[in-house]
Amino acid sequence: MSDIYLVDDHAMMRDGLRAVLEGAGHRVVGDTDQPTQALADIVRLVPTLVLLDLHLGLRSGFELLEQIQKRKLSTRVIMLTMSAQPRHVAEAMRLGAQGYVLKGSPSREVLSAVEAVAQGRKHLGAGVAELAVEGLMHEASPGTIESLSSREQQVILLVVRGHTSAAIGEQLHLSPKTVESYRSRLMAKLGVNDLPALVRLAIREGLISADDH
Repeated sequence: MSDIYLVDDHAMMRDGLRAVLEGAGHRVVGDTDQPTQALADIVRLVPTLVLLDLHLGLRSGFELLEQIQKRKLSTRVIMLTMSAQPRHVAEAMRLGAQGYVLKGSPSREVLSAVEAVAQGRKHLGAGVAELAVEGLMHEASPGTIESLSSREQQVILLVVRGHTSAAIGEQLHLSPKTVESYRSRLMAKLGVNDLPALVRLAIREGLISADDH
């Protein structure tokens, strides 16, 4: 059985996963909704697996995935998320995730993913393989979120969630003036002139959901 760490921004989801996993004989060694805490715990505990959500409040699960891979830990990662965006599946695979399962899948799907990935195999949930192929075949084009740099994507995520330049600067360790520069540049790249248009584009491309705003 596997040692598993849970990273999800909903406590109820983590509690439900813990019950399912421990009921199947696995050991949940920790859980959090904070990427910084998660990374520290994962480096210390080196669990067999991490079940990682894509959207973690103001942060992206991809950031944590990238940090885990950079440290060359033996820990394997399964993305467990609501996002069925092809580009998200492709990005997860590119960054080294061994599994991708959509929330809403039955418990047996999650357990199958855990068993497969723990044994060194990849596991894509129902319908996810087709999304991965679509995402890999689609090249980023001008005027899309994909065309932005990773830093610009961080800024747009915070902007569309209503944070001020000062708050964004504090979160990303940038000056408010630098944040404003990023904001102007990314809006020009995307061809939008105001915040409502930026929010609509972010929802359309799956960066946030309508419920997030």
